[in-house]
Amino acid sequence: MSATPSTRPPSGLARLLPAGVDPCAVPLLAARGLRAFGDGYMAVLLPAYLLSIGLDTLEVGIVSTATMLGSALATLAVGAWGFRFAGGRLLRGAALLMAATGLGFAGLTSFWPLLVVALVGTLNPSSGDVSVFLPLEHARLAAAAQGHARTALFARYSLLGALCAALGALAAAVPDWLVRHSEFTRPDALRGMFAVYAAIGLAVFWLYRNLPTHAGASDSTDSAPVAPAPLGPSRRVVMRLAALFSVDSFAGGLAINALMSLWLLERFGFSLTQAGVFFFWTGLLGAASQLAAPVVARRIGLLNTMVFTHLPANVCLVLAALAPSLPIALGLLMVRSALSSMDVPTRTAYVMAVVTPAERSAAASFTAVPRSLAAAISPTISGALFAAGWISLPLIACGLLKISYDLALWRAMRRDRVDGE
Repeated sequence: MSATPSTRPPSGLARLLPAGVDPCAVPLLAARGLRAFGDGYMAVLLPAYLLSIGLDTLEVGIVSTATMLGSALATLAVGAWGFRFAGGRLLRGAALLMAATGLGFAGLTSFWPLLVVALVGTLNPSSGDVSVFLPLEHARLAAAAQGHARTALFARYSLLGALCAALGALAAAVPDWLVRHSEFTRPDALRGMFAVYAAIGLAVFWLYRNLPTHAGASDSTDSAPVAPAPLGPSRRVVMRLAALFSVDSFAGGLAINALMSLWLLERFGFSLTQAGVFFFWTGLLGAASQLAAPVVARRIGLLNTMVFTHLPANVCLVLAALAPSLPIALGLLMVRSALSSMDVPTRTAYVMAVVTPAERSAAASFTAVPRSLAAAISPTISGALFAAGWISLPLIACGLLKISYDLALWRAMRRDRVDGE
């Protein structure tokens, strides 16, 4: 991804990047941070808002499913046909859609209209980035660096997302503060946070305004960019990874942050403020683990980092669901947060390294789409289990399925070594 004088950010911002990374990655990192902040408080507030306007727990699960299903369909379209269009324009269009999503949720109160907005919009009730932005940004970031620098860049990208998501979770306390210190009703205070989400979409559009129309992709910052292309030589390995990642994401959808927030509210009587503080600290732990991921990957490899940090995290999730008291449950969830996110930057770097440069955008889409589709199904299942009174069963199922994924991934890919290992 070559920089031009009109798009190169100031050198001070470029110093935040790892050595050897094109400074045109800075606007993408800044946009990731803003989006993560919005996603951070939305994941906590979405169920509370939907319940406050009269929806039941099953309908909350259905709306959560619709948000993730819509993201999956949009990401699939990017993977199949996005290479025919200018990537910069697609990113700017996605930012405007984000603004429209916030306004739609702020202005609507009926289930069916909200379901439509959830399906076509960008709202993300999960703890990770499952959106149309992801493949477009990943392809540009992969072109900005190579080798260990690429892993470090994706770690910064994930770290910034995790930190801002943690701050966003802390901002989930704002509606309760407004209700106590002003004449706002609770639904109106919650509705205002969706208006802020729309404003974030406009800010992201502003950051994208000077991105090059075409990013290009190369394995060297000195070589000519390679035009994006559909999957070809790497199709087989991409499909294998996509199948494995879909198991992980289906499991993750059973315990997305929105439903984890609901679990804390119903089982332990958490307030929104307490839930926001909890997700703030777990977000900070997740951010720290992502910062450590490149160091660990340099010593034991990308794949081993993905697998052997994820396994104990999932054991902790199962134990937390079975914990007899709140302190034990919170402690186990904290340990889980300190380990479970190390696979995020390493997984992205692994996918970008295992395919050819021209296939990166398509590979990012086709590994993200099954993840999004699989994750879109499970929140409804969790919502039904919550409605039936089995509020801890989704967490147990999530942990056990993720353990199975870790073992299957290691067995399937352990003989494949890539750049950055």
